[in-house]
Amino acid sequence: MAPAEPNAKAFEHKGEVPNFPEELPGWKGYVEWEKYPEKKKAAAEVLAQYDFPVPPEFQFKPLPDSNPILEGVRWKYYHKAMGATLEEIPDISWKYVLKEKAPDMIHVLQFPYNGEPPRDRLVQTEITRNADHFVRNHGGIPEIEDDAFHLDIEGLVNDPKRLTLKDLKDESIFPRQSTVVSLQCSGTRRIEQIHEYPGDGDELINAPWGEGAIGTAKWTGVSLKKVIKHCGGLKAGGQHVEFYGADTYFKKGQVYNYVVSVPMRKVKINEVILAWEMNDESLPKIHGAPLRAVVCGYIGARSCKWLYRIRIIEDPSLAPVQMKEYLYYTPQIGKHNATYSNGFSIQTMPVSSAIMTPLNHDQIIHDGKIKLTGWAYSGSGWPERVEVSGDGGSIWYEVPFYKLSKKYFHAWRIWEYEMPVDAEGWLDFCVRTWDSSLNTQPTYVRSAWNWDLHVTSSCHRIKVYSINRSKPATAKRLAIMEEKGLTMVPITQPIEINLQSNEEYLAEMKKMGGRDPTE
Repeated sequence: MAPAEPNAKAFEHKGEVPNFPEELPGWKGYVEWEKYPEKKKAAAEVLAQYDFPVPPEFQFKPLPDSNPILEGVRWKYYHKAMGATLEEIPDISWKYVLKEKAPDMIHVLQFPYNGEPPRDRLVQTEITRNADHFVRNHGGIPEIEDDAFHLDIEGLVNDPKRLTLKDLKDESIFPRQSTVVSLQCSGTRRIEQIHEYPGDGDELINAPWGEGAIGTAKWTGVSLKKVIKHCGGLKAGGQHVEFYGADTYFKKGQVYNYVVSVPMRKVKINEVILAWEMNDESLPKIHGAPLRAVVCGYIGARSCKWLYRIRIIEDPSLAPVQMKEYLYYTPQIGKHNATYSNGFSIQTMPVSSAIMTPLNHDQIIHDGKIKLTGWAYSGSGWPERVEVSGDGGSIWYEVPFYKLSKKYFHAWRIWEYEMPVDAEGWLDFCVRTWDSSLNTQPTYVRSAWNWDLHVTSSCHRIKVYSINRSKPATAKRLAIMEEKGLTMVPITQPIEINLQSNEEYLAEMKKMGGRDPTE
């Protein structure tokens, strides 16, 4: 846990404990807010009684050296304030983290859970293991039983329906679809923006993601286009699809269900899937079971988890996640002048890439080559070319096509490359990708900085210390250190032996003509 934050267990209710009961049997942890304005008003009045702790400062101060890195105490307090139905949700959610995710996940934020896998393992396979797939949740995990589940299709459709999971799985009604899709959080690589140009701090912490907030899976379900056809098709004006998630979401003292939308054009080209399987296994609870949306090429936030309601509407949703968050501002916009209307909504993810190994500040002993591995992705096409540089971006080497994984319409490509390295000392490695439409990446973080710290699409850069064993002097030094049981790494530790004997020093000085001129 982050040691500087208070423990949420210390929270005490003020006055009468509120009662916001679960909406349906078999839907533990689900409270319906969107249909009941009076209930939302009552919840806001409860929240107004408290002075919640301010979000932790982690941009102008060092991140805690802990795992979880950040705890999310404020959000635990929000759930505690709502009474018996939601107060245990943080503990329930953490239970699923421990059950369904790899033991060595990097827990960026404990609650709502944000987690990414170790860098090296993520790019070992083109399809991400379920246990290693990143998680970016906006609330707690509701526990909805498959047999109790239903999905409501409402709004501008000719024949609104309620469908069970059994209905959706009936292949005599709905043809089944399996598609390999990468999902990427818009916060991927946010840590690079934070380190150079800090930005927004929201109630839902803009988590300090590294390069692992992306993953690729085979998603199985039914195309939403087929479901809408089953509901009699669209009425006039049906231009957007609104998704409702069963998790509870908080924003500036108000309470909501998680709600987002995508334009109908994504549905019409079969790029919105209602999925109940992930990599040929039942969808994990932490990834949205029993049912979730998977929106190809779009920001991960649109792929709504714990999906229970779909509404066809005329315009984009006015729900806070859609209207007030995931906005991309110009560099001139910040705390001093940001509004919800002067940023545009992030939908299609831009071309991006990352070096996953080596890690930033690694010190590498090599024989003239350093192996790099990483991923490349584009939401509007597919990665066509990956290029790497060992000098900060002046000279670029193309990764050979046979060192990239296969192409998918809606997924990343992982890659590896043996970088020729002659120089020693600190080197700047970077990567860029070209997609199928010749889109590529901005060169520097500053080019892509934005107030909400979204979409770090600039060339990913790491600093590596090169120790080239093919250099005679380096080979000699390494042999001496090995003989004496000393290590080269970390380079910041002084060598406990003389660098030269007096005789060697005097001989070299004589060759060089001494330190000072003689005339």
